[in-house]
Amino acid sequence: MVIQDALITAAPKPGADQDSATPKNETNFERNDLLARYETVRQFSEALCETLVSEDYVIQTMPEMSPTKWHLAHTSWFFETFVLKPHLPGYKPLHPAYAFLFNSYYNAAGKMHARPQRGLISRPTVSETFAYRKHVDALVLQLLEAAGPKELERLAPLLTLGLNHEQQHQELMQTDIKHVFWMNPLRPVFREQNGVQHSDAGPVEWRHYPESVYYIGHHGKGFCFDNETPRHGVLLQKFSLASRLVTNREYLGFIEDDGYNRPEFWLSLGWNTVKERGWDAPLYWEKRHGEWWSMTLGGLREIVMDEPVCHVSYFEADAFARWANARLPQEAEWETASFSVPVEGHFAEAGRFHPMPLRRIGSSERLSQMFGDVWQWTQSSYSPYPGYRTAAGALGEYNGKFMCNQYVLRGASCATPRSHARRTYRNFFPPDARWQFTGIRLARNPE
Repeated sequence: MVIQDALITAAPKPGADQDSATPKNETNFERNDLLARYETVRQFSEALCETLVSEDYVIQTMPEMSPTKWHLAHTSWFFETFVLKPHLPGYKPLHPAYAFLFNSYYNAAGKMHARPQRGLISRPTVSETFAYRKHVDALVLQLLEAAGPKELERLAPLLTLGLNHEQQHQELMQTDIKHVFWMNPLRPVFREQNGVQHSDAGPVEWRHYPESVYYIGHHGKGFCFDNETPRHGVLLQKFSLASRLVTNREYLGFIEDDGYNRPEFWLSLGWNTVKERGWDAPLYWEKRHGEWWSMTLGGLREIVMDEPVCHVSYFEADAFARWANARLPQEAEWETASFSVPVEGHFAEAGRFHPMPLRRIGSSERLSQMFGDVWQWTQSSYSPYPGYRTAAGALGEYNGKFMCNQYVLRGASCATPRSHARRTYRNFFPPDARWQFTGIRLARNPE
């Protein structure tokens, strides 16, 4: 059924304040807010580890992922390198080799240990890594408590960036340990789940948007990464977006129609990838006694048909869209459509760590599942916005140097902390990446 009157006339105009935080003009208010946020974010990283044993922390099952211990140490290295070293007089690192072991890709900050070999780092131990975190935390909090107004003004942007950086790694901690547990024949459970939720997703409907110049990109006082700026106008032809995410049931139709063996649906590089790697289903799917099961952070279980399909690559998302006589949205289309939707959904704090079926409550002309559940592939290559400039120094390497051979994803996932999600967020991964919680929302050109 097509909802003809679900028409969006315009996105917010320049100057509109998007998702902005309430400004805090008094130094003590800002200090207290930073102190509370710092402790909350840092504690959540450690809370994610509550069910792990020491052997779980050190395993690296593929070059693209990192051991849990490394994530815990690297996020501490970030605060040590960009906050403590430049701003705490007389600061001495807890261990001089940590700068080499736990740098990720900041060439301007010094040399680094090879990424594919992070799983070979048995020392520092897990307990020593937690001690490193406590060491950094104590000094960061001490620095914040003592900072005067001008120093606090300099520290606040660095700390805010560091906390958002840590939230990115909180998501990676979940996706990476899932891969570790999947590679273990015992299929360990990361978190016990209280039953599986079922719901009827219902038929896909289409929301229509007119041709117009829309404004996208971050504007306002709230935090954003540099790749979300500058705000700018884009001309979009009229387009339609699917009212909800693609489900396991729908993706299974693609599989059963021999989609993985029909080259007419695939990009050339995608077809080569599928054949070279033997893909025949999303990552973590496996057949048992003729039924599809999937590995979750709650253990191995039968797939739930109306859950959003996840752990698909850009290649698979694009091929499914062609099979469905549709396409993937442009990122500007996705962001434009998101202005009619609150930033709500299933996020990491819910503790389920898996996408949820859509629960329909009455009729709605709004888009569903725009935030949380799964990151949604777009057809947009990850490239700079008009007028984008990287920052000077090592922090300028945060986003800009990856603007090549990657595709943009939007919307956050079930592994994303709620306070880390926003409508202008530009996540990005290579087109063959599948171990993140990545899924599909369809778009099409109206007839």
